[in-house]
Amino acid sequence: MAEHLEAALAFTVAQHSAAGKKPDNEDAIGIRIPAGALLSNKGAVAVIADGVSAAEAGKEASETCVKNFLNDYYSTPDSWGVKKSTSQVLTALNNWLYGQGRQLADAQKGYVSTFSTIIFKSRTAHIFHVGDSRIYRLRNGDIEQLTNDHTTVISKQQSYLSRAMGLDIKLDVDYLNFHIETGDIYLLSTDGLHDNLKNSAIRSHLKQLVSEKSEQSFENCCQSLINKSIQNGSDDNVSCQILRIDNLPKQTIGEVSRKLSQSPFPPELDEGMILDGYRIEKELHASNRSQIYLVSDVESGGRYCMKTPSVNYSDDLLYIDRFVMENWIGNRINNAHVVKVVEPNRPKSCLYYLTEYIEGITLQQWIKENSKPAVQNAIYLVQQIAKGMTAMHRRETLHQDIKPGNIMIDKNGQATIIDFGSCYIKGIAEIDTPLEREGILGTASYSAPEIVLTAKGTIQSEVFSLAVIVYEMLTGTAPFGGKLSECRTAKAYLKTKYIPCFEHNPLVPIWMDGAIKKGLRFNPERRYKEVAEFIHELQHPNPKYKRNHSAALMDKNPVLFWQVTSAILFFALCICAALLIN
Repeated sequence: MAEHLEAALAFTVAQHSAAGKKPDNEDAIGIRIPAGALLSNKGAVAVIADGVSAAEAGKEASETCVKNFLNDYYSTPDSWGVKKSTSQVLTALNNWLYGQGRQLADAQKGYVSTFSTIIFKSRTAHIFHVGDSRIYRLRNGDIEQLTNDHTTVISKQQSYLSRAMGLDIKLDVDYLNFHIETGDIYLLSTDGLHDNLKNSAIRSHLKQLVSEKSEQSFENCCQSLINKSIQNGSDDNVSCQILRIDNLPKQTIGEVSRKLSQSPFPPELDEGMILDGYRIEKELHASNRSQIYLVSDVESGGRYCMKTPSVNYSDDLLYIDRFVMENWIGNRINNAHVVKVVEPNRPKSCLYYLTEYIEGITLQQWIKENSKPAVQNAIYLVQQIAKGMTAMHRRETLHQDIKPGNIMIDKNGQATIIDFGSCYIKGIAEIDTPLEREGILGTASYSAPEIVLTAKGTIQSEVFSLAVIVYEMLTGTAPFGGKLSECRTAKAYLKTKYIPCFEHNPLVPIWMDGAIKKGLRFNPERRYKEVAEFIHELQHPNPKYKRNHSAALMDKNPVLFWQVTSAILFFALCICAALLIN
C-alpha cells in the first residue's frame, strides 16, 4: 500500500460477554483494529454473533463466524472493496455452516448463528447484518438502531429467526454504508441485552461515554448494560461491544505532498548510464508523461523494462500519486497475460519501477501487419487478452485503457496487457484522500460512451473496449467508421452507424459479428456483464444472431432475401431428388 494513503483512524473500545442465567455462553464477539497499511486497506472491524439456542451446534457456529471472519476478511486482496471482501467471506462461511448442519441428525437444528459486523474504513462505516443481533449509533445525543431484526413473530411469547448464518444455502445479508463522524459511539448487542433494555436506557448509558477518556469507563459501561439487562429478567446470554470514533483521517495536501516527495524523480537517462545497478540499454518508448527503457542488471545480466516518470510532472501530486500506485497494482495481479512487476533486490534511489521485458510487438503493430487475419488466429489472441482482463477484474481492478498499444505479442504468440497508468481500484477508491483524482482516463477511440459522458466505468465498459479491439483485429478498421473519438454527447453516439464486420471481411461469421455488435452496444446494460460471456459467444455460434441477420436482410432487401431463400430450397430439393434416384 502506498504510504501516503495510510489512515489515522483511532478508537476507544470495550466488549464483554456473559452466560447470564444459562449454563453455557453461545454468544461470540471480536474486535480487530490493525495498524498502518492494513488499517488503511481493510479498516477496523467489530463483529458479534449469537448461536441459536435451538440449534445443536449454536456455540460452534457463533465462534466460527467471529473467528473465521476476522481471519479471512483480512486475508482478502487489498484491491478488493469492503463489500466484495465481506460478501466473499460470508458466503464461504455460510456454505460451511450449512454443510456441517446437513451432516447432523436434525439438519434444521445445525450450525446456526446470527451475525452483525461493522467495518470502519477511512471515513466510512459498512454494516453487514443477518439475524436479530443489533447495531446502534449514538450521535449528537440521539440513539438510532441501524439494523433490522430478521424475525417472524408468531405471538407475544414466540418468534423465530427468518434469516441467519447456516440456516439456508442462500444467504441474504443486509448491507448499509454511511459516513462516520468523530465522537460517534457504536453499540453491538445480542438479543439477551437489547430485548430487556429500552432505547432510553441504552442511550443513557452511552451518553456517559461521550467525553470519557479511560478505557475502564467503557468496560464498566459494558458490564453495567449487561447487569441491567439481567436484572430486567434476561434469561439468555448477554453480550455487547462499544466503540467510539476518536479520530478520523484528516490528511492535508501538505502532508500528502511531503510523503509523495520523499523519492526524487530520476535524472535524465542515456544509453550506457547505470542507475541503482541497472544499465540503460536503450529507450523503448517516450511520451510527455513517462519514459520506458530496456535495462540490464549489471550483477545478474537479467533484462527488464524500467518505467520512469516525466519531469514535466515533478510538481503534480496527482500524477505522482498515480505513478506510485502503478507499482502497487502490478504487484497484486498475478497472471501470465498481465505484465509482471519486478521488485528490485537493491534500494531505489529515485522514483521508477521495473517490469518483465517482453520481446515482441504491440497488438497495434500486429493489426497493421495482419489486415485480414485468419479468424481463429485473432480469436486465439483475444482469448488471452480476456484472461488478463478477468484476472484484473477478480481483484476489483479496471484497466480503463485497453487498446492495441497496451497489449504486447511476444515471439511465441502470447498476448500480455501492459501499463497500469489508468487503472481504477475499488479498494483504493474507498480511501479518502485530499487529492482530486481524474475522471476520464484512457483513449477516446477505445472508451465506452459512459466513460466519456459520465467518467464512470464498469466491467461492461471494459467489454466495450475489448469489442472495439476485436472488430479492429478482424477488419483492419475501427468500428462506427472511426467516429468514436469524435463523440462527446449521447446524441453524437446515436448518430454513428454500425457496419457489420463481414462487410469488411467476408470471412467473419454472421454469429461472431452479432457477438461483437452486442459488445459494442451504447447502453452498458445491453452488453455482456462479464468478459468471459463475450468470449464464449465469440467461440460458440448463437442461432439468434443468424435469425436477426436474416430478418434484417428481409427488411432491407426483400427481393434478395427471397432469391437467396429460393436458391437454398432449390438446392435442397436437388439433393433430395438425387438421393431418391439413387
